[in-house]
Amino acid sequence: MEYLLLFMASFLSATLLPLGSEALLLLYSQDETMSWLVLLLIASLGNTAGACVNWWLGCYLERFQHHRWFPVSNTQLIMAKKHFSKYGLFSLLFSWLPIIGDPLCLIAGVLKVPFSVFLVLVSIGKTIRYFCLLYLVV
Repeated sequence: MEYLLLFMASFLSATLLPLGSEALLLLYSQDETMSWLVLLLIASLGNTAGACVNWWLGCYLERFQHHRWFPVSNTQLIMAKKHFSKYGLFSLLFSWLPIIGDPLCLIAGVLKVPFSVFLVLVSIGKTIRYFCLLYLVV
């Protein structure tokens, strides 16, 4: 049950919802009955899956940009594309960062970054982040 809760927290924290999974991961890492390797795997998979949702949303985002309820102005969208293009695909390694990580994944979808490239880069970044967190406390 704890692993499922960690997966869900990691998944939801990688979507556009303002949540975090680090505290739960660190709490579980103190439980000697739980494997830190399994915790790393579950948190990384959940967080990467949530980022994939953002990528998928980005793939379909622009078709709604002319609706009144659309949350991003055309100027903001152009600027986001410009910044992503400036820093390139490897900026996806930083998709774990607060505030900019979720929009990075969304813009990767808007720019039609191939899913396989997206998945590899985001998985690496998110796994390294969780590994570093666990390494510091275990």
